[in-house]
Order: sequence, then structure tokens, then C-alpha cells
Amino acid sequence: MPTSKAAPRTLDAWLKQLDAVRLPVAASQHERVRRTLVDSRRSLREIAEQMQHSPTIALLLLREANRSSNSFSEPAESLEMALNRLGLSRAETLLNQMPVVDEAQIPLALRQLLLISQHASQQANGLFANRLARLWQEIHWGSLLFLAPLWPLVMAYPQLFDAWERRVLGQGEPASRVERELLGVPLLQLCLALARHWRLPEWIVQGYRLLVADRRLLVKALHIAHDNEHPLHQQQLLDADPHLRRWLTLPGNSILLANGLALSAHHNWSCQHHLRWQRLTGLYLHMALGELQPLVHQQAVHSAHQHAQPDLWHPAAALLWPWDACRLQHRTPPAAIKGELEPWKEHCARLLASPSVFANVLQLTDCARAALQAAGMQRILVLLADRTQSKLLAQQAAGLPAEAAQLRLDPAHSQVLQRLLSQPGQLRLSPANIAQFSALLPGSLKALFSGEHLLLRSLASNGRVVMLLVADQQGAPISDSQLQVFGKTAQCIERALASFARRGT
Repeated sequence: MPTSKAAPRTLDAWLKQLDAVRLPVAASQHERVRRTLVDSRRSLREIAEQMQHSPTIALLLLREANRSSNSFSEPAESLEMALNRLGLSRAETLLNQMPVVDEAQIPLALRQLLLISQHASQQANGLFANRLARLWQEIHWGSLLFLAPLWPLVMAYPQLFDAWERRVLGQGEPASRVERELLGVPLLQLCLALARHWRLPEWIVQGYRLLVADRRLLVKALHIAHDNEHPLHQQQLLDADPHLRRWLTLPGNSILLANGLALSAHHNWSCQHHLRWQRLTGLYLHMALGELQPLVHQQAVHSAHQHAQPDLWHPAAALLWPWDACRLQHRTPPAAIKGELEPWKEHCARLLASPSVFANVLQLTDCARAALQAAGMQRILVLLADRTQSKLLAQQAAGLPAEAAQLRLDPAHSQVLQRLLSQPGQLRLSPANIAQFSALLPGSLKALFSGEHLLLRSLASNGRVVMLLVADQQGAPISDSQLQVFGKTAQCIERALASFARRGT
């Protein structure tokens, strides 16, 4: 589960910690796989096909098979081969040792990354597996597990994925600089080291080795791929570079291309990063961009039909948007700052009504949540203090995992919460003060609100703090104008609390 302890800063420390992470499996998936595994009528292929819907199980078994096999033997390239090496009895034992949890307890960042891996697998199957039918298992499992070195990272530190996504994809910061700040080491070097340590399929290792140590080859291929409208000229350039031409025919490149397509589409279908992967795939398949794009979109839709979940982002949804729409930009602009103030004004009018229009606290807090959303806040948590102020109980939540609704905080363990409960006040977290205050916040709260920008405001009624508002914009910076709207909304909520307390008097 999410942790608030300091992350490692060296490659060796990261390897040691990530190797020890036990990836969980959802209870429903675990039971389906267990029943299939003990069914004597099932073939190894049928068992492996059932496990493809549970990537963490597939990774566990493949790692164990390659760890247990002779170090001079080739790593198992497919789950069917891994099951054959392990035996069904050993596989069942390993399955029963996995942490089994409700799906809502698995960090959202991990589930999102698993969805990207499943999308990549669908792209690989649809674009390459039929053309390279003899190698379909290697293509399928290699593409599904290519991002596996990242899974324990986002399991242990889900806030790192959120920060990387926001800063690299959303704000366009250089990935190398962000990764150095967040991890202390280049992310691709860490992935390569972990793939080697786990003895993952050779195609996965080759893909990371290319990205880490032989990027010049990739850059040359991308340069040729850019001229997608002139295939004859492309072929002439390839003929002039036999080494590049041979590399471009390697079947192992299919899993790198599939993951490049899936990961870049996660942000924006029309961004230059995604177009580069499309052009390179077109060069690999000898297809024009206009022919390839419908196939890529079609595979994304197939993936969404199989794997989409309500609280996760699937890029197939963006195919319905204007072509230049960007997911992170789409979620970030607050309605109130864009001038769409009418919904916000309506909610505030209800809060300010006197006498109070609310029959109970639940109605009041629901209106408060709606007002904060209309004010542009993306993630919201409304907590109520008990009479002794010894507990803070979640009353309303928006933009957060399901477990947020059950959150209970003990202020005695947090100096920040104690201060906010002692008198009404507001704390604005930003990169300038996050180091000072982060350690003073409960870990369960930080796990819900990843990022370096956060607002906490306590509200009083009859001289006693009774409510705590926690809100942000998916970790993005909060401007002064947005802060002003948030403050006005909080004032309306506080007046609604006072009016509600006077009802019937």
C-alpha cells in the first residue's frame, strides 16, 4: 500500500527495495485464476490465457520460473513456458502467497499503469501478432510485461507516477530532470537493471537496452520514419544503412513499439511524441500513416471494451474529443476561472440562504462538495470533526479512490491537523514549503493527494472548528485567482454551517 517513507536515491537501493515489493491481486481475479489452475481439464495455454487478465500474477510466475531455472538456460519468453517449468503445484503455491485485496485497495497509480500495459498488449496483438504468428506468445507476453519494472515502483510510491505524469506529460518538463529529482537515477536505467535482475524475457531487456545505451539507432530510425509520405525515399535511406535496416526487422521491436504507442496515447493522440511512435511503427510495418492510424485507434477501442474501468483513464475515450485535445489539459482548467461561474454561484446561493435550506448535515456537505467542484477543485475531501475533536471523519469526496469515503484521521498524530483544529485557518502547500509540512501530515491523506500543491482549510461553527476541507487540482499549481475562488467558497460553507446551527431557534 502507499507509503510516506523517503524513497531510495541510488540504483542499488532501488533494486533492493523494488525486488522486495509484493504486488497485490484483486480478490475476484485471484479466485478466477485459482479455479482455473486447479481444474484438471484445463491446458497450460488455457490457464495462461486466464492469467493474462491478472498481469501481476503473470509477472510473479514468470519471475519465479526464470529465477528458479538454470542460470545458463534461456529465460522463459511466455507464461505457458513458465508454467511448464514451475509445474502447476508450485504455481498454485505461489498464487496463494500473493497479497489478495479488494480492487479498491490497490493504489490507483498501479491500476492505471496495469491498464496501460494491457492497452500495449492489445496494440501488439492487433498490429504485429498476426504478421509474426509463430512468435505471437513472445509478442503478447513481452508487450504486457514490458512496463513491469515500473509496477512495484508505483505500488510503493504511487505519488511518483502522479508527479511524473503531471510534470512530464502535462507540463512538458524534461523527463531526465524530473526523474533525477524524483528518483535520484534515470528511470530507464532502473527499468533495465530490474529487467535483468528478474531475468525477464530477452525482448524486454533489449528494448530497455536500446533506450538506455543505443538511442542513436532509434533517433536515426525516427528521422527516416518522419518522411512517411515517401516510402521509396525511406527505403533508399535504409538500404544505405544495412545495420539500421537489419535492426528494423527484429521482431522484438514490436513490444517496444506497442508500449510506445500505448504510453504516448495515454496523454494525447495528436502530440508529437505519439506521432513519432506512429511513424516509426509505420516504417516497421511498411505502412503509411493514414493506413496505420485507424488500426491503432481500432486496437485502442478493443482494449477499452476489455479493460476500461470507471475510475481509470483509457485513451480510447479521447478519440471522441477534438483531435488536438489533451487529457491533462482537459482535466485541469477550472470552470470558475474560465468564466463559467453560474453553477458555482447557484451552489453558493444555497449555502448562503437564511434560514438554512438543508435538512441535515449530509445535504449541506454535499452542496459544499459541489460548490468546490464548480470552483475548479479536482480532488476534494470534506471531513467532519467529532465533538471532542479527537477524530476527523470523511463526509464527502470527489475525484478520489473509493476508500477515501471511509477515511478516519487522528489529529493527535499530526501537528498540522492539531493546528487547523485549534482555530479556523488555511494551509497552502507548494514546492516552497512541502518539505516543511509533508512529514507533519497523515500518510493516508498524502496517499490520496499526491503532488506538491494542496489546500487545507478548517471551518468553525459557534467558535469551534467542525469541518476540514482538503482540495487540489490533481496536484497542478493553484493560481492566486483560483485560490481566491476557493477562499470565497469556504466562506460560503462557513456561513452555511452557522445558519444550519441556528435552524429552529
